Amino acid sequence: MSVSNTIKAQMRESSWIRKMFEEGNKLRGIHGNEKVFDLSLGNPLLEPPPSFKNKLIEILENEPAGSHRYMPNGGFADVRDSIARNIRGETGINFEGNDILMSIGAAGGLNVILRSILDPGDEVIIIAPYFAEYTFYIQHNNGKVIETQCDSKWCPDLESLQNAMTNRTKAVIINSPNNPTGVIYNSSVVQSIADILKKCEQQYGNDIYLISDEPYRKLIYTDVKYPFIYDYYTHSIGVTSHSKDLGLAGERIGYISVNPADENRSILMDALTFSMRTLGFVNAPALMQKVVSQLQETTVDISVYRKKRDYLYSKLIDIGYDCVLPEGAFYLFPKSPIVSDEDFVKNLQDNLVLVVPGSGFGKKGYFRISYCVEDSVLEGSIEGFTKVFQHYKNKS
Repeated sequence: MSVSNTIKAQMRESSWIRKMFEEGNKLRGIHGNEKVFDLSLGNPLLEPPPSFKNKLIEILENEPAGSHRYMPNGGFADVRDSIARNIRGETGINFEGNDILMSIGAAGGLNVILRSILDPGDEVIIIAPYFAEYTFYIQHNNGKVIETQCDSKWCPDLESLQNAMTNRTKAVIINSPNNPTGVIYNSSVVQSIADILKKCEQQYGNDIYLISDEPYRKLIYTDVKYPFIYDYYTHSIGVTSHSKDLGLAGERIGYISVNPADENRSILMDALTFSMRTLGFVNAPALMQKVVSQLQETTVDISVYRKKRDYLYSKLIDIGYDCVLPEGAFYLFPKSPIVSDEDFVKNLQDNLVLVVPGSGFGKKGYFRISYCVEDSVLEGSIEGFTKVFQHYKNKS
């Protein structure tokens, strides 16, 4: 067989999200679209705001010669300056354009970061439940995956994190608002994580990076100020995407932001730029760079997602499901009414409702619902959720 053993093994373990999406396609072919209620994929429902198209047209009508040629691997200088000004306004931290690197979404950004900082055998800590692709990103870039746990409210279990730290720890990845739980790590949590990392840096004499994956940072349903990691920890790197907040998942545009206080910032930015080029990304899409640089204070209508969250959460609680109310993103992560989340998900699938088992996020016994779908899909799914829950309740 010509395919590598590593890739074959990873394909066997590949994302439950895509598996369920493919199952949905099969069911729709059998039963029709209107009878299948697919809540498996976090594919943004809302179209980009009108200002996106206006800016795009404006740029196309006034673009200077050379707009579609190569540019510096880190992105257009004026775009990076614009992004830096916005982060400076949000955080009060003195970001400059040379602290920013435009990336192929957050996923591309994470791969650039990991390629730049990892040597073979270096350990990267992720906190369950986590976005499933993290494991592959780490493995593809020479690292070893170390899983730690959350508490009952889906905040990191600090003791679990502390116990996982070793002299090979190179990075900790956090994701807030979280996929799949929708929970936001508050300032106290971020401070506690930072304290653990500072202590371990001193103990082992190594730099340890705190990487914050933030594609849902602007999809927040609370008035609490978002705790940016730069305020708490020097060796910190943010990575974000406009897939969700501007509805641009297919355009693959985001950025990396390196803490200006990091004493190694200059060499780190050089490494990120080199990795951007040699991973084959070369640079982020030119046209999208120009557009999003002018939309940093714009988002889709978040109230639409909030309304969907409130509807589905209240319905599930009324049925009897156990679930933490999400503070952001567009997912719910309820507890399965039986031990096997995979069996439960299969039963839902038999009732034409598709969700993703928590096993796909490193957390058995739960399941993820994506509510960034049409209201008719949410409303139509309630009968299946009710029927399956009652089935297991009656059996017990």
